[in-house]
Amino acid sequence: MPIQKTEKIWHNGKLIPWDEATIHVMSHVVHYGSSVFEGVRCYAPPSGPAIFRAEEHMQRLLDSAKIYRIELDYNVNDLVTAMADVVKANGVWPCYLRPIVFRGYGEAGVHPQKTPTETYIINFPWGKYLQGAGDGVDVCVSSWTRLAPNTLPAMAKAGANYMNSQLIKMEAVANGYVEGIALDNNGYVSEGSGENIFVVRNGVLLTAPLGNSVLPGITRDCVLKIARDLGIPVVEQGIPREMLYIGDELFFTGTAAEVTPIRSVDKITVGKGGIGPITTKIQREFFAIVRGEKADRFNWLTSVEVGSKQPVGV
Repeated sequence: MPIQKTEKIWHNGKLIPWDEATIHVMSHVVHYGSSVFEGVRCYAPPSGPAIFRAEEHMQRLLDSAKIYRIELDYNVNDLVTAMADVVKANGVWPCYLRPIVFRGYGEAGVHPQKTPTETYIINFPWGKYLQGAGDGVDVCVSSWTRLAPNTLPAMAKAGANYMNSQLIKMEAVANGYVEGIALDNNGYVSEGSGENIFVVRNGVLLTAPLGNSVLPGITRDCVLKIARDLGIPVVEQGIPREMLYIGDELFFTGTAAEVTPIRSVDKITVGKGGIGPITTKIQREFFAIVRGEKADRFNWLTSVEVGSKQPVGV
């Protein structure tokens, strides 16, 4: 999906013009993938723009940076305020926010000594991520395995991890699918290239635990909360590949993917081939909350004060 340019980008505490947000080709991140980032949605409920789980996203960004020994000069509140400032300055919502922290231009070499930390926050209009039929997307099990423990930390949302994700996604698209599902190094279901995955079997909602090389997804956490609130049984357990074929319902979750039903896996139809009743309940509840149609009973939305500005996003 093409990026739609906005006016301002937040860089190290200041709003700068979009075209000035550039880096040197010798920046550490270009050569060694030394970045951590987040993807955050800002919705447009009737009360005005609202950032989805802003504090949780910024805490995960700081956690990812800590794992990779990247020091930041900002705390969660600083970064949440910065996201709100970008939305307000650009007057664009609903939108997607991309906070990113990386090692900049300093010295060459794997060890990032005397290399400055650069922090940017960008926002731009962005619609649906996984494009497919309304009743679900067609996916495959990837030949690429998710990162094994003690290789790259799966709990960090690091740019380097997404080279693995690119292989999963490119293979799936090349073979005519919308997305791929990766297994972990033990052969259990891990996640999609950029989404967590849920399986419904006999009325029980199943998802892989973090130990299966799973990113601690924030929308994943939302679904777990919604399911428990609706009285749907939830189990976090290792999921064998064949469960994808015999599950009654499957769906992806993620800030970009939101709640996206899966119609088939490896050309095997999931359930009856359409969005199932439990997926429907969870999806409807999720969208009702983030769109302001129901009370924000979990306190997921951070309002952005924009005065009389009107939304210009998608």
